[in-house]
Amino acid sequence: MSEQISSERKKQLQNFCRNAGLRFSHLELLNLAFHHCSYSNENHSEKYFNNERLEFLGDSVLGLATADFLYSDMSSDHEEGDLAKIKSVVVSEKYLAPVALRLGIDKMLVLGHGEEMSGGREKPAILADCMEAVIGACYLDSGYETARKFVQSFIIPEVREVQRYGGKDFKTLLQELYQKKAKSCPVYELVSKTGPDHDQIFSVAVHLGSVTYGPASGKSKKEAEQSAAEIAYRMLSEH
Repeated sequence: MSEQISSERKKQLQNFCRNAGLRFSHLELLNLAFHHCSYSNENHSEKYFNNERLEFLGDSVLGLATADFLYSDMSSDHEEGDLAKIKSVVVSEKYLAPVALRLGIDKMLVLGHGEEMSGGREKPAILADCMEAVIGACYLDSGYETARKFVQSFIIPEVREVQRYGGKDFKTLLQELYQKKAKSCPVYELVSKTGPDHDQIFSVAVHLGSVTYGPASGKSKKEAEQSAAEIAYRMLSEH
């Protein structure tokens, strides 16, 4: 780790720790967690100064801490598949990116100029990856127990939400709910598709009779449909 931390950056890191309920003995580890590979790609003297290795480590710590909780929380009449299904949902990009935003990770990111200009601070994949890198840095700095507590502080509420809906995805939930009310199926409409082929954003709306919900966006049509279904399901289930 070769980059020196300025006094201003040190203050930012300390404020992040305070807001996230973390303590770091080695702030340089946390600082590294916020450096996206686009930064090191554009700065040849910092060729290896990015968070990819921390992300790799954090992904495993996240998975273990989540599995740890699910194993102790769910009774023995739940099969392995039940636990695995919930785990796969709550450690996904869809769930991690909003947590990253709540913690202010978007403001802490260090990006290359090109990624900055293309809206990298708002990209769910970058936010979720950085979240995993922070977990990895926490593990290296303070050990598994501290990292486990950090992970479970935001994972448990997500687990409870998934348990509440029986582990079903929102398209399934919406269809079941709407068919009870109207005896017909939701209709999904692709509203727009933008961006280059390798980084497209899909926008989808869902029609329930004469009422339209969305549009909602995603990196795939399927993901956008799920997001639109979630909006409609939450609105419909409140009435």
